[in-house]
Amino acid sequence: MAAATESSLVLVTGATGFIASHIVKQLQEDGYQVRGTVRSLQDEEKVKRLNELCPEAEHKLEIVEADLTKPESWEAAVKDVKNVIHVASPFPAQSPKDENEIVQPAVEGTQAVLKACVQAKSVKRVVITSSCVAVGWGPAALAADPNKVFTEEDWTDPEKLDAYGKSKTLAEKAAWDYVKELPDEDKIELAVINPAYVMGPVINGSQCTSLEIVKRLLEREKPFCAKLNFAVVDVRDVAAAHIKAMTLEEAAGKRHLIVNQNIWMKEIAQILAKEFKPQGYNVPTANCPNPILWMTSLFDRTIKMILPNIGKVYKFDNSRMKDVLGITPKEIKETLIDMAYSLIEVGLVKKTKKYKGPNAGTEGEEEEKKDEEEKKEGEDEKPKENGDVKEGGEEDDLKKEETKEDQKIEDVKDEEKKEEKEPEEKSEEKKEEKPAEEKADEGSTEEKKE
Repeated sequence: MAAATESSLVLVTGATGFIASHIVKQLQEDGYQVRGTVRSLQDEEKVKRLNELCPEAEHKLEIVEADLTKPESWEAAVKDVKNVIHVASPFPAQSPKDENEIVQPAVEGTQAVLKACVQAKSVKRVVITSSCVAVGWGPAALAADPNKVFTEEDWTDPEKLDAYGKSKTLAEKAAWDYVKELPDEDKIELAVINPAYVMGPVINGSQCTSLEIVKRLLEREKPFCAKLNFAVVDVRDVAAAHIKAMTLEEAAGKRHLIVNQNIWMKEIAQILAKEFKPQGYNVPTANCPNPILWMTSLFDRTIKMILPNIGKVYKFDNSRMKDVLGITPKEIKETLIDMAYSLIEVGLVKKTKKYKGPNAGTEGEEEEKKDEEEKKEGEDEKPKENGDVKEGGEEDDLKKEETKEDQKIEDVKDEEKKEEKEPEEKSEEKKEEKPAEEKADEGSTEEKKE
């Protein structure tokens, strides 16, 4: 990473976020003078965590209020700033009823930040956090070629995306259009980071959508894994990429896909299970049959949100990340294990009685191995594909889940079938009283109806 100069002041928007907090920390460690924006200074816990990110920082972190829905709040935020890293963006855990709840703030907020940067006259470059979703996403993107590898030249059709995808795509497009139309005397440089699914350690202490998969697996929210494939990247690599895009000349005017590798949810679960099952976390590693997933989606909006991507594999070219920005991605195992431990350490996932922590060392390792051997005796450690369940207790869990979801389906459809059910119930009562001949006649009648 390039060394900071004394006069360099960097603004990081949405500084308390999952990605932004890592950017702030790395900037401070690199000697930059950093100003971060928060929606409210009254949130003392978030402000405190920000101030504790880099206790030995050469420059004290400056924190100011600014809101994407309040354009006038950005003038003071960008004053005397040389570079801006714009990360702030709505990221819902569920699809909102009205997509404009997140699309409008994302687009108009980005435009407000850029406008303030131009008016400040001190800003040289703006780095915007977009997403791989704006590059290639949704079943329509794979319709022509399921094996397509997306590059920075590709764009997703925003009209075929959910609210989040649409907000990221339209916000990025708005940024490029705004900068392109600026007169020469007002020109500022723009670079864009398009990260894949961001995972890794949590240092801001707050819940966000990026944490959901690992959190749900550790807490065994469901006794199965959805057949989802993720293009994953470590949050620390994403933060480093932002800073490189801010400093490298060849990054200006370009998009940058930031991604490590593709991995199935089941594979994520297996990595977590190996590390955390001895510590009391019953991580599910069985694939979920699609019918159960579909039934669950009727009552879980988060599951409904992911349904279109079941079984889909989105591949992205990361050569620009490695060759231009010089980022060598961290090992996926390190990313997942560090993330899980951080979730437990900050209290987003409860500690079990067997929990030993990330610095437990090798004490009791032999005892854990013996426990594992006893538990896994007669079981296949590598579950077969297509949802075959070999993990103790998961088959029963799946059956129970299926029974519960079947009952929910019946409850939902009860009103629609009420009129049909009543005659059927009466007919059943009559059948008990009728002689065998009449029952046979009824059987014949039913066959004719069919």
